[in-house]
Amino acid sequence: MSKYDGELTQREQELLKMRRDSDTKAAELAKMEKMLQQTKNLLDKKTGSGSESMEYQENMVEDLEEKVRSSRRYRRNSLHHTQMLESQMKTVKGELVGTLDHLQELRNVLRRSQQKAEERKATMEKLAAGLR
Repeated sequence: MSKYDGELTQREQELLKMRRDSDTKAAELAKMEKMLQQTKNLLDKKTGSGSESMEYQENMVEDLEEKVRSSRRYRRNSLHHTQMLESQMKTVKGELVGTLDHLQELRNVLRRSQQKAEERKATMEKLAAGLR
């Protein structure tokens, strides 16, 4: 009876050990399940924010591509506008050169006319002096 009073039999000790191990394993299993659930939640959040991040990145890429296209259009239009302005400047420069040449011719004509007028005036004064 001493076995039953204070000591546990080999079999009882094994069963007790198995029960303790089982309780420990159950606690570890519960802890692991909790960690797994937390990991899944984090992964879902990350996947959710990852897809949001991916959408954000795609939108950024699309915006940048549109800015590049817009910049190219602007550059093309600016180049065309610059070429038109250069052409107009050449035309205006040519017209100015022509106008300047014409003004110089008119100045020369005016100068000759003034010289002739002065010569006539001098001749008239000589004639008037000769008639007196």
